[in-house]
Amino acid sequence: MSDKEYGTVSADRQKEMTGLDFVQGLVDGTLPLNTLARTLRYDVTEAEKGRVVVTAEPSDIHLNPAGTVHGGFAATLLDSCMGLAIQSTLEKGLAQTTLEFKISLLRPITPDTGPIRAEGLVLTRGRRVGTAEGRITDGKGRLLAHGTTTCLVFER
Repeated sequence: MSDKEYGTVSADRQKEMTGLDFVQGLVDGTLPLNTLARTLRYDVTEAEKGRVVVTAEPSDIHLNPAGTVHGGFAATLLDSCMGLAIQSTLEKGLAQTTLEFKISLLRPITPDTGPIRAEGLVLTRGRRVGTAEGRITDGKGRLLAHGTTTCLVFER
């Protein structure tokens, strides 16, 4: 796990930044990651306009009763990378929130899977709505899960 700080960024501070500045601040540690990232042990590791990568290493804390990683963990990683990808395209004063997302779980994820990466890519970004896709892959490049999201873009 990284040495990053966790918490929230005030709305006033967020208004002063472009979406890309915000997401890059999460990557470089100048802004705190959300507290869910600490709880689930994931990190935002790459960001450029329209593309964000979230990484994690599945462990025993992520397991469901059947002994595989809970689907909600994959859903959180995908929601995060896709939403932040949309965020990375926003001008100062704008924000986004998830309206809906869909995921497909293709392969079981276990602690033996090793490090995984969730990459979100923007498909479209209009004045009010943005869409993105996300893919979770393992260290061998195998597709474990994928999804799409629709986000509302609004003035902060």
